[in-house]
Amino acid sequence: MHSESVDTLVIGGGQAGIAASEHLTRLGVPHLVVERARIAEHWRSRRWDSLVANGPAWHDRFPHQTFEATAPEGFAPKEEVADYLERYAATFAGPIRTGVNVTRLRRRADGAFVAETGDGASIVARNVIVATGAFQNPVIPPLIPATAGITQIHSAHYRNPGQLPPGGVVVIGAGSSGVQIADELNRSGRRTWLAVGPHSRPPRRYRGQDFVWWLGALGKWDQTPEQTSGTHVTIAVSGAHGGQTVDFRDLAQAGITLVGRATGYAQGALTFSNDLAANIAAGDADYLATLREADAYAQAQHLDLPEEPEAWRIGPDPACVTDPLRKLDLGAAGITAVVWATGYAMDFGWIDLDVFNPDGSPRHRRGVSDVPGLHFLGLPGLSRRASSFIWGVWHDAAHLAEHIAARAAAPITA
Repeated sequence: MHSESVDTLVIGGGQAGIAASEHLTRLGVPHLVVERARIAEHWRSRRWDSLVANGPAWHDRFPHQTFEATAPEGFAPKEEVADYLERYAATFAGPIRTGVNVTRLRRRADGAFVAETGDGASIVARNVIVATGAFQNPVIPPLIPATAGITQIHSAHYRNPGQLPPGGVVVIGAGSSGVQIADELNRSGRRTWLAVGPHSRPPRRYRGQDFVWWLGALGKWDQTPEQTSGTHVTIAVSGAHGGQTVDFRDLAQAGITLVGRATGYAQGALTFSNDLAANIAAGDADYLATLREADAYAQAQHLDLPEEPEAWRIGPDPACVTDPLRKLDLGAAGITAVVWATGYAMDFGWIDLDVFNPDGSPRHRRGVSDVPGLHFLGLPGLSRRASSFIWGVWHDAAHLAEHIAARAAAPITA
């Protein structure tokens, strides 16, 4: 079995792995990045065709490189994001080896790590950065049995309306992915139902500034896991169609039927919780709270930003909210497919080390685990709210690279 050694092994060649490689290169730390597919593979093959970034191009990028085709205020298509990341890695000649699938990570008695790969080889390293992120395993709740005769697909595998059989579609999950997919299906002429759970609904732009700018101005990007309770909040925000504020009333006006959280399935029918109006109202309250914070900040800082009174107007609830559907017979409604926009679960089953909490999340402090030499990067809330975004992971990577560079070097052998 072939074996090699390196000071630091970075597992994952997406935005986190690229950021780690840049900072390790800057500090002169010998390292290798391994990626089981292509650089930024998830952007290429685990996103739908029409997806664009949820943040403007001036924001969703690394500090030293801009997008080539998309203007700063625009929203880059997924392929351009992938090309951007690949181009960025080339600027510092990052040592990235693609087509390497790490199947097991263990630790030797001398403290060195051994990464076993799918081709029977192994890589020995003094330090490891796990940069595979948190979005590995698509989650489909066990609600509708596979024998129901309905096409069920996760948003990770959805590509376009033509991929689904003719007929109506239920989209379950109303975060960024669910909202955009439901809108695309509806625009294609499909009858579409959208199950809406609890969510955050920020303004896309307010008083001339994008939502991401306001997050920075209000200090929310720097909120620590303790400040945010370490929880992931579903955010209904989109860069589609040039970037528009998501308002579920607009989606209903366009023909989408809104329903509450999907809670059950029996005899060919889905049932929904009676929480739709409450979820919409809570999203509105979150939206208005953001406007209030923005206004208070603008006043306190004496910012010359145009007032936007129309942004405060909340329209009447549509009939599907005031008289919500609680049960939907899929066959009678002509529904042939369900798209699950229900997020992902972490998958660190290949790491053979005692470093995980009961819920499967790794034990760490700002990405530094309690196993000496083992680090995690790219997880939501790793150090702050910005951690899972391109520019946020860049700053987390700097911290980890500096931590690794400061560790006492010890010789390792393969």
